[in-house]
Amino acid sequence: MTEGTYPHGFGGVSVWCDQLIRGLSDHEFHLVALAATGSEPVAWELPDNVRSVVTVPLWSSRPVRRKPGRPAARLFVPLLEELLEVLLVPSRQAPQRFGVVLRELFEYARREDLRAAFRAEDAVRVLTDAWRTTWPAAVKNPPSLYDALTALQLLECSLSPLSAEPVRVDLSHCVANGLAVLPALAAKWEHGTPLLLTEHGIYLRERYLGFRDGPYRWPVKALHLSFLRSLCSLAYREADMIAPGNVYNRRWEERLGADPTIIRTVYNGVDPAEFPAVESEPGVPTVSWAGRVDPIKDLETLIRAFALIHSEIPRSLLRIFGGATKGREDYLDHCRQLAGDLGIGAAVSFEGRVAEIRDAYAAGHVVVLCSISEGFPYTVIEAMTSGRVCVATDVGGVAEAVAETGVVVPPRDPRAIADAVVELLRDDDRRRRLGTEARARALQYFTVDRAIGIFDEIYCSLGAGRPLLATYPDERDSGPETLEMALGVRAR
Repeated sequence: MTEGTYPHGFGGVSVWCDQLIRGLSDHEFHLVALAATGSEPVAWELPDNVRSVVTVPLWSSRPVRRKPGRPAARLFVPLLEELLEVLLVPSRQAPQRFGVVLRELFEYARREDLRAAFRAEDAVRVLTDAWRTTWPAAVKNPPSLYDALTALQLLECSLSPLSAEPVRVDLSHCVANGLAVLPALAAKWEHGTPLLLTEHGIYLRERYLGFRDGPYRWPVKALHLSFLRSLCSLAYREADMIAPGNVYNRRWEERLGADPTIIRTVYNGVDPAEFPAVESEPGVPTVSWAGRVDPIKDLETLIRAFALIHSEIPRSLLRIFGGATKGREDYLDHCRQLAGDLGIGAAVSFEGRVAEIRDAYAAGHVVVLCSISEGFPYTVIEAMTSGRVCVATDVGGVAEAVAETGVVVPPRDPRAIADAVVELLRDDDRRRRLGTEARARALQYFTVDRAIGIFDEIYCSLGAGRPLLATYPDERDSGPETLEMALGVRAR
């Protein structure tokens, strides 16, 4: 189960999905992909063991066939009232009540048109009454009718996966928390299917970050973020196993209700044959960046950092590889404008997607990752496997990956990035030594065969209803070394 990634989009999560499916060729896969409209083309050449693809549109412009009749309205209105009370009035019982009402909404969607119910006048009345009860005094900028319509539309679209037919499979594997969990919950409720949850970045944290500059007013943001928080928490509690891509994620997962005994870290990996050691360096001091051009990657900080680097090393260049996220082309334009405004436009090149991503790492002396949120980024472990030293922000599992083979800096700190890069560009011996150590670390811990071997064991155990190995290390303070010893994993 995916949301906005494989098989319709590119990026690290999609690469991970494709690796996993191809590596587990003895397993048959059915993809349930949440997408914006449902008309998105498949971007990947799917392997033979993908037996079906079901695309679930979140945003639908189709007209409602008919308004809910009185019996349907009598069923739906109490459910919406209960959902809104749970989301707007926190209590100790709220998590359990949310799970119950969500399952009842799923049962309602099996018999009635859930979209039509959210578009009915009754739904508007229920929400405006709930807001009036929650904020009875004259608050500043109170919720408006437009806010109510917007909030209901967000809930309608978010819950639309509950209307899809639950799949019949041996195991549901969600590759993100949030909305992608809804089809898995439906399969669990309908067929008793076990649920495996893998997180790369922290879904809820990234939604908090995205809503900072979102177009919605505060009542809409508050309601929708409460819904997402409740959904993520429910997913952690309902999962039969949680397999995050790094140890950092565990802190969020436990805080939101995950049972620590079912969390097993499985690091991303790359194929060493695809990333041979780079033997040479560019003739001009060069900083390289590769990824998806998106606000969460925080290229603004990198460009500001490079302005500082360029002031100290005037011959230096910044090469940016990657395309803009669909619908966020304005961010790419903003980054180009920022480079021009800072007087470094001639030294910064935006080169779009590159046919061979390893060429992006070979293009620089130092590879930089400047994101404000990550899971266990392929950019870092691919660069490490290529023998390039990384300067990377301390987000997600980056520090776990880099360890002592690169430089980890605070996010949104141009000066810290600039100082680290300048020092590495001026110290050839240290830069090359760290690059060699980075490759050795990646080859030891972050190969795709290791990850696939662990997931093969997980699939076979959960899918057959067998218990998994009961003794695992406390991963809070452990790195890959301790985890590998406890799992007894060997490269195949």
